[in-house]
Amino acid sequence: MKKQEFYNHKKPRKLLDQVRDVMRLKHYAFRTECTYISWIKRFILFHDKKHPKEMGESEVEAFLTWLAVEKNVSKSTQNQAFNALIFLYREVLKQPLDGRINAVRSSKKQRLPIVMSKEETQILLSGMSGTTQLMAKLLYGSGLRLMECIRLRIKDIDFEINEIRVHSGKGDKDRLVPLPKSIKPALKTHLERVKLIHENDLSKGYGEVYLPHALDRKYQNAGKEWTWQYVFPSTKLSRDPRKNIIRRHHMDPSSLDRAIKRAVKLANISKQISSHTFRHSFATHLLQTGTDIRTIQSLLGHNDVSTTMIYTHVLRQGGQGVKSPLDSLE
Repeated sequence: MKKQEFYNHKKPRKLLDQVRDVMRLKHYAFRTECTYISWIKRFILFHDKKHPKEMGESEVEAFLTWLAVEKNVSKSTQNQAFNALIFLYREVLKQPLDGRINAVRSSKKQRLPIVMSKEETQILLSGMSGTTQLMAKLLYGSGLRLMECIRLRIKDIDFEINEIRVHSGKGDKDRLVPLPKSIKPALKTHLERVKLIHENDLSKGYGEVYLPHALDRKYQNAGKEWTWQYVFPSTKLSRDPRKNIIRRHHMDPSSLDRAIKRAVKLANISKQISSHTFRHSFATHLLQTGTDIRTIQSLLGHNDVSTTMIYTHVLRQGGQGVKSPLDSLE
């Protein structure tokens, strides 16, 4: 068989493989890739494995309505599913959803963030230890999101000017946040251990880390350089699902989540506390000490100051704002 005939007879790539190819070409995060693939699968299964090429606006509308009415998903979850399908039709199938999608939309629940007091924060942090304690202190001391902390690289930390540079945060934005002076000694000791691990990996022929936006093609040896390594690496080597290379990825976020849950139980705190609670507490405590709202907006990386204003509502609740009329009777 001639070479041209061979290529003409090659089997076309499966749909989900095509989705992965396009997402990797456009440098989407691996977590986003997995999420979009999952929603596209659910969409196809919902319509009895019908190929998306044979469907359109009405089928997308039915799926989104089912998520809202039957599955009672949140507005953000429904939007995530919608974004995955928009990507599928626009970027992969080249059949943009031009019609209006009149799906029943999930309602956005207005909830105030859960915030710890300074005393609760101190008790909770003291109930943690080691690497997870250090990470929790960064969440609270710098206002980082969980994945921003997990994905920190050595080059992102500037000990001289007490600053952390967050690269490609939510909305693919960079920003600067403070490095708490109180954790510098512990962080430096931690990085000394991380460097020993990296040097050991290099001696065994490994030591390469994932680089974003195809930088590994532009700077071929950068992946093995110390400055590009993760601040919080995984305890074990693993195979990169995209390039089939053995690497040491960053720590799994579930490790920190479990450590926080144990500390909450140990401290006997009744609030529903997660890793994001440290970020909420960071913003609220800054407001309490007189930091202006625009500065806090910048530190949190919010597009709109109205998002940051939610913390002013937290401060006005209960004893911090209004005096109960019952107390006036005494």
